[in-house]
Amino acid sequence: MAKFIGREEEMRKLDLLLKKKSSSLVVMHGRRRIGKSRLAEEFGSKHRFISLSGLPITRKTTAQDQRNEFVRQLSTKYRVPKIQSDDWGNLFWMLASITQSGRVIILLDEISWMAHKDDTFLGKLKINWDEQFSKNPELILILCGSVSSWIEENILSSTGFLGRISLDIVLRELSLSECRKFWPKRIAPYEILKVLSITGGVPKYLEEIVPELSAENNIRNLCFTPDGLLFREFNQIFSDLFKKRAKHHQEILQTLANGAQDLDSICKKLSIEKSGSLSKDLHHLQQAGFIQVDSTWNLKEKITSRLKLFRLSDNYIRFYLKYIFPKRQQIEDKTMQLQTVESLPGWFGTLGLQFENLILANKLILFSKLGIPPDSIVHSGPFFQRKTKILEGCQIDLLIQTKTRVLYLCEIKFSENPIGAFVIKEVKEKIRRLTVPRLYSIRPVLIHVNGVTDVVKDSELFDHIIDFQTLL
Repeated sequence: MAKFIGREEEMRKLDLLLKKKSSSLVVMHGRRRIGKSRLAEEFGSKHRFISLSGLPITRKTTAQDQRNEFVRQLSTKYRVPKIQSDDWGNLFWMLASITQSGRVIILLDEISWMAHKDDTFLGKLKINWDEQFSKNPELILILCGSVSSWIEENILSSTGFLGRISLDIVLRELSLSECRKFWPKRIAPYEILKVLSITGGVPKYLEEIVPELSAENNIRNLCFTPDGLLFREFNQIFSDLFKKRAKHHQEILQTLANGAQDLDSICKKLSIEKSGSLSKDLHHLQQAGFIQVDSTWNLKEKITSRLKLFRLSDNYIRFYLKYIFPKRQQIEDKTMQLQTVESLPGWFGTLGLQFENLILANKLILFSKLGIPPDSIVHSGPFFQRKTKILEGCQIDLLIQTKTRVLYLCEIKFSENPIGAFVIKEVKEKIRRLTVPRLYSIRPVLIHVNGVTDVVKDSELFDHIIDFQTLL
């Protein structure tokens, strides 16, 4: 098993539950491969730990199959006598009977699979929690799953579990500093960026990296070979999470592959009308961790605007749609030859979008580098000012507005060579177009990968010039 990296904050929250004098019900969710099960296992490793998982769903999988598998795991792994498996109430009662006392941590993994085609599952779990599991003050029950929309609708928003959940953990990608630990210190930031532009901070993908190989060879092995994990991964994700709606979800993501879009643009590209169904699909993609909704705001009134952009925030999904999906037949035929990632069409433009995703996902590290206390921030995120009769259009990669009346205008710029004077002109134009509230200061920030020229350093335009290496 790979070395466990990161998750200090989540582990701290779980450890606090050990100090309670009562039982705890924990919900843990996030995209596939994000490390939910591994976190639970690491947390439970120093205690009595019981892990039971739902059976992956196929067209033929029945509710009885799920109950049979539950019994099989209990019997095989924990030497529990086999019992009739026709009722979840009896199965939960059996599990509770072997965890009545002492410190014990139970993981019910892929819980939406476990509940497949059985409307009584959650009700009987709730009853057994109230009458059995919760009676052991040293018991922690973790409900874990990749289908965040199912967990939201059936557990977090359910009146049956109201007031019973001690901790709700949404697992995000690893931070840049945690990702850095997968490589020896001798590896340059640019090479790491090339890999992160495909894997993001998803632990399972990073564990597949062979540090002794170049970025190109790792990408070739993972993405452009028939048995590569990231060649197969997309279809597995979508068949598991979205079932019959998988095609619709993929079409939405395809519209976002080249950059963020508003709802009108998405509808136009898909040739559809606005509908509740589309809104639900977008919400499910957001809950799955594949897209982010960036809302702009009014700088003077400090209130969120109705204007929203949908951004494809998952680096792997974008890379798959742009570079693997169009070549999947060639990859299967083993005729796809990747020389370098730089040879991929439009690669540097795509890398700019991927680099921006990484920075936006690591805003807390950036705040620290800029010396901004998080509690002083009013708003932060991509900012867009729509063109009107009196306003010019303006789009800023990341704008941070503070209570101290400062606007940090952050330009996130990827370039294969040191960034030259062109960035000075671009940022000055954005400052000119931005409608700045009275008494506010603007502090331009440049975030880069491969260095900046002396012209940029000497321009005195930027209050902060931050190298990607320092964020790692």
